[in-house]
Amino acid sequence: MLRHVDESSATIWVETGGPCTVTIAGCSAETFQVSGHHYALVVVTGFSPGAPYEVHLDGAQVWPQAGSTLPPSRIPVISSDDFTMVFGSCRMPESDDPELGTDALAAYARRMAGQDPADWPASLVLLGDQIYADETSKATTQWITERRGTSEPVGVADFEEYVYLYREAWSTPEVRWLLSTVPTSMILDDHEVIDDWNTSPAWRAHMAEKPWWAERETSALMSYWVYQHLGNLHPDELATDPTYGKVRAAEDAAEVLREFAQSAAGESDGRRATRWSYRRDFGRVRLLMIDTRAGRILSSGKRSIVSDDEFEWIEANAEGSYDHLLIGSSLPWLMPHAISAMQTANEAESARPGLRGRIAEKIRRAVDQEHWPAFKASFDRLTRLIQRSASGSAATVCVLSGDVHHLYAAEASFGTPVNAKVYQLVCSPMHNRIPRIFHPLFRIGWSRALAVVLGKRSLRPPVKWRKIAGPYMTNALATLRISGRKAVVELEKADANGLSPITAIPLG
Repeated sequence: MLRHVDESSATIWVETGGPCTVTIAGCSAETFQVSGHHYALVVVTGFSPGAPYEVHLDGAQVWPQAGSTLPPSRIPVISSDDFTMVFGSCRMPESDDPELGTDALAAYARRMAGQDPADWPASLVLLGDQIYADETSKATTQWITERRGTSEPVGVADFEEYVYLYREAWSTPEVRWLLSTVPTSMILDDHEVIDDWNTSPAWRAHMAEKPWWAERETSALMSYWVYQHLGNLHPDELATDPTYGKVRAAEDAAEVLREFAQSAAGESDGRRATRWSYRRDFGRVRLLMIDTRAGRILSSGKRSIVSDDEFEWIEANAEGSYDHLLIGSSLPWLMPHAISAMQTANEAESARPGLRGRIAEKIRRAVDQEHWPAFKASFDRLTRLIQRSASGSAATVCVLSGDVHHLYAAEASFGTPVNAKVYQLVCSPMHNRIPRIFHPLFRIGWSRALAVVLGKRSLRPPVKWRKIAGPYMTNALATLRISGRKAVVELEKADANGLSPITAIPLG
């Protein structure tokens, strides 16, 4: 998988069948081992942008694969003058289940393979639920049953089963090829662990009673570090990352990562902070990816999407000179008005003692009241950050999100004018079920009148927004095309014939 790319370096992640030296474009790395599985992250320098590359293991070429009809993998030219980013979230693996419909990511890969490489995107952003640990495919369920029977938990249990999930998700030929040639940024969401992960202190207390929970959460973060987070980092960050150094030095790094993951899982209870958020710059385009799930603070009566230290890091990295600021958040910042108002009101009620608080907590967990509006202090702080960023030299500030299994675009405005246009762009799912019973709810949710009924005047957010496209209920991908200070987002739906346009929205 091609991961971090800038003007002078690229990182390419590989999983191999055994220990070896991985060489790409004259640059090499030794594999490291985790629980008997072998990986390497090769930092490539001195490459020719746009030129094909090969992968060699101990001197033998293994990629491109012999007989492949797909185009050669390339490290692209990164330019913000004409920059194309594809984004989406929520992808079940390819299968023959008709309820899932067409896999938008696979459909995109098939179309891309027939295009001129000059038309390929320079970035792919996967905004959460890259795998489903709690809703496994029929094939994976059968494999798990043969491995350990039908005992708890439903879904995956340990690192070995997470390895199986990632291979299933990314090993089909077209998707595997796409990931080898489009620089990919990722962030995790709840289904990579379990639905509604880190909703509230009561939720965590309930899960702690389950004998299998600690191992699943630990294994989820171990595998996330290996398969997703490691490739998000800049080579300079890799060089100073203490966990990466320990992993490379260990004979088998399973215990190193286990200790790291257990510490990271305890952050919600006030233990040592782990930062999963990160930043990437593509010329004059900045991507600031925010972890909205693993770094939540839930203890001591304080609720926050991320810790104060991480929020300060996010605010510092939102500063600077750029034409477009893209904030990646698996969870939407701006939601349908009624849903947003209901979540904020529910948070206030859940904090009450006694029966009202217990009822509000039950409602919160029953209907997924756990997005940005359900963390009002964090919502307001992010809103202030976006308003400051939009008051600078940027042309647009766009929040890219997924999770909610429908697509929409909204434009934000503030009490005072800002210089940049501000948008919430949501694309979800790439490949998943969208029960029809929810379709009218997604539409009704945009009712401002219903928002007044469900919300509280004292809790109204410090930002206004209007829907400019959607909601659309379909498997889809979004493409953001940037040319200088102009931008447009294109939404495409996936069906048996591939991808077809839904709408194109000029931004700015």
